[in-house]
Amino acid sequence: MFAELAGIAAAQLGTYPAPGPELRAAAREAIGVLDLSAREVRVERTWTDGDLAGEELSWSVGFGPRTRAFLLRPRDAAGPLPGVVALHCHAGMKWAGKEKIADGPEGPSPEVTRLRESIYGGRAFVNELARRGFAVLAHDVFVWGSRRFPLETEDGPLSEADRYDLAAKPHEHEVAKHCAALGTSFAGVVAGEDLAAAAYLRSRPDVGLVGCAGLSGGGLRAGLLGAFDPEMSAVVVAAMTSSYRDMIGTHIARHTWMFYPPGLPRLGDWPDLVAARAPQPLMVQYALRDELFPEAGMRRAHAMIGERYRDAPEGYEAVFADVPHSFDVPMQERAFDWLARHLKG
Repeated sequence: MFAELAGIAAAQLGTYPAPGPELRAAAREAIGVLDLSAREVRVERTWTDGDLAGEELSWSVGFGPRTRAFLLRPRDAAGPLPGVVALHCHAGMKWAGKEKIADGPEGPSPEVTRLRESIYGGRAFVNELARRGFAVLAHDVFVWGSRRFPLETEDGPLSEADRYDLAAKPHEHEVAKHCAALGTSFAGVVAGEDLAAAAYLRSRPDVGLVGCAGLSGGGLRAGLLGAFDPEMSAVVVAAMTSSYRDMIGTHIARHTWMFYPPGLPRLGDWPDLVAARAPQPLMVQYALRDELFPEAGMRRAHAMIGERYRDAPEGYEAVFADVPHSFDVPMQERAFDWLARHLKG
């Protein structure tokens, strides 16, 4: 049924056209990206952890609870450092946000440790990236961590965090519907908050060029940041790139509403938006055994992005890893080296 519907939609609506240079502006309008800023930034606490120095920051984006963020950097670093906005994943875990990828002074919870073992090679990649000489900002975003909704949970043997995440899964439908009714989208709100975080990081006198990186839902956020922030110097999208058209009927249901902003298919396909930053630096990591995307969709995405970068092939680096859906240690190290080349030079 969906395949037949796809044919009708393509014939009548012209879905997945070859986009032109107007895609970035048109997609931003269609998605309803909000113009937000990090207001009233406060340093809530500082700490040191061996060779790292950390700050916990908070700010307001104008609605909801204050955003909490970790900023990690080498303890004895002098002068401006290259900056990276590290974007936490979705992973069906909304109780935690930044803690999924960054260690604060308390260390990870059991739930976070379980997640990291599954998809991050067992480590907090933000801390490891900071040790390479970067100032790395990891912030909570709309519906995650400090920005989560208060939800009623049922009593049971699970931890409080796991009970919350069970309740938050169906709540995402309500979030997406409210965003649509307000003229924006789940992706538009999240992108607005990420743009605000990136602007804050660039505003710091101890930070130079700024890039971004993320896995899965964090890779989705990285793709949106790369498309909508012209000052984003380098972007890493890990395990989050496939054409929509190859997912129809088989892989659509497994993804967040954030991945389906309204109007985008009438402007282009998801890889078109990821590549809309061409010729600026872009790394896309494809997990060839990714259960969330078909290999055909990843291969098509690679071809589409390569075409967008045909006049600047050095700007696009594709990594094909024979792994399941993950950002494991070898993938992280490859991304760290690439970010160093583009942000430290």
